[in-house]
Amino acid sequence: MSLVLLPIPSRDFDPSEVAVSWKILTQRGHRVVFATPDGKQGACDPIMLSGIGLDPWSGIPVLRNVRVLGFLLSANTDARSAYVEMLRDPAFASPLRWDRIESTDFDGLLLGGGHWARGMREYLESTVLQRITAEFFAAEKPVAAICHGVLLAARSTRADGLSVLHGRKTTALTWALERKASTLAHVGRFWDRNYYRTYTEAADQPTGYMSVQQEVTRALASSADFIDVRESDPEFRRKTSGTVRDTATDDRPAWVVRDENYVSARWPGDVHSFARTFAAVLEQ
Repeated sequence: MSLVLLPIPSRDFDPSEVAVSWKILTQRGHRVVFATPDGKQGACDPIMLSGIGLDPWSGIPVLRNVRVLGFLLSANTDARSAYVEMLRDPAFASPLRWDRIESTDFDGLLLGGGHWARGMREYLESTVLQRITAEFFAAEKPVAAICHGVLLAARSTRADGLSVLHGRKTTALTWALERKASTLAHVGRFWDRNYYRTYTEAADQPTGYMSVQQEVTRALASSADFIDVRESDPEFRRKTSGTVRDTATDDRPAWVVRDENYVSARWPGDVHSFARTFAAVLEQ
């Protein structure tokens, strides 16, 4: 059994990426310890959990429960079920405080994602979590990062000042997927058009400059080290459509990159395969 650290922000983390990872790891016999900024129980992004708030009629009492974009972009039944189960875990109810984490106490680190800026920026910009992430990489312990979690890893630096991902192969939320979801959010959540973009471009920056993919790529030794699905992949359309998610029994839609003891993935649609791959690394 491995002891895995799973830090989360106070609010707005992605329920699929955290809860499904927690469920798969605990089912495989690993123990997951959560950590939040203040040691109080965290809460996921409620929109990503229910899907309510992504359609133009979300403010209308009866119609708000009719989900179209909300159904497409939010957690599916498996993820919502895993989240309910996770809420009953005493470890989730009693997390550590970020500033009391000792990386030497853990065998592995899992960095989940999320995108809503109001809650995720404290996580992505935390110098405490960046230091802890760097310690895991320096100790060559297993690390897994998915979606915006890869951005946290990319911002974590080694003693030489370079990112811990410099010289590594990785994937992350691609600009193609981020752009698609953002376009839909612009239409459905028109009163909060940048809901799906944690960071947006300044007037003098090209489109996509502040996307997860582009910031992560800037931290790598080579742009070729950002690994996306190849067009020759027989499941290319399934993997890149943004509408099909992997399941407990179907890995075909997933895209997971492993570089020795580091595992990365793009979005909630990869999370079952991502967590299983990380579990395998821990078990080796």
